Amino acid sequence: MAQDEMSISVLTIVRNRAGHLAQLIEGLRRSDHYPDELIIVDMNSSPPVGIDDLPFANKLIRLSTGGLPLAAARNAAAAVATGDHLLFLDVDCIAMRGLVGAMTRTLSQQDALICAEVRYLGPDDARSNWEEADLMVHARGHPVRDFPVSGLRQVDNPGLFWSLVFGIRRSRFDALGGFDQRFTGYGAEDTDFGFGAERAGLPLLFMGGPGAFHQHHPGFDPPLQHFHDIVRNAQVFYEKWGVWPMYGWLSAFAKAGLIEWDEKLLAIKRAPTGEEIQAAMVD
Repeated sequence: MAQDEMSISVLTIVRNRAGHLAQLIEGLRRSDHYPDELIIVDMNSSPPVGIDDLPFANKLIRLSTGGLPLAAARNAAAAVATGDHLLFLDVDCIAMRGLVGAMTRTLSQQDALICAEVRYLGPDDARSNWEEADLMVHARGHPVRDFPVSGLRQVDNPGLFWSLVFGIRRSRFDALGGFDQRFTGYGAEDTDFGFGAERAGLPLLFMGGPGAFHQHHPGFDPPLQHFHDIVRNAQVFYEKWGVWPMYGWLSAFAKAGLIEWDEKLLAIKRAPTGEEIQAAMVD
């Protein structure tokens, strides 16, 4: 198959963010290069998400499970995808007009794990009608992940892999075994995937040019609402790799007296209170 004939599947997972999903779909509608298909995995949203007629093929899969089974949901999306290339797009993201085409071309040329740049929007951006040029004016880049203006930059730190917007050849994803489903709920499953790619000799590349806009939503710093998931997944990661992931969050948990933590030990001392969780919310 010629490079320009390689197909690409866009995969996204969602739980209770139907509005964000609608804007993700709108971004794909405006793409210069349509995906060959969009795969959506609904992680037991209430009410279940739905989709209208789209100008490209689509599949909607429902997982009847609690929590946020991020690893399992991404694997479920990949399992039904038919594209030669996979573009994972977080439900909070709006693809820029050129992203799908750029990722398709780059994956045809590079056997790599490729992250596209994400630019963050404010609370009032992309809430109704929007134009990409206007979003670009207001969006801000990530303070740590430095992307080239154009082209590709190899990154030697697998901890900088992020799952918000990334592409990989389907054959490589299958060879890596997908996301490790021993990570349940929220936290560390994407860092583990980045470490696994490095171990397999798959380079991590940051792609300049068209990326995605991240739609605003309230968050938590640290994410105390996922406290038990983070502690459990950190232990799984340490047993697998011998280092601790999510260092900043674990440090915050320890400082708050929630965990006992050192180079080899991680144990819960107490769970965060509802008041502590609420106080961690940032807008």
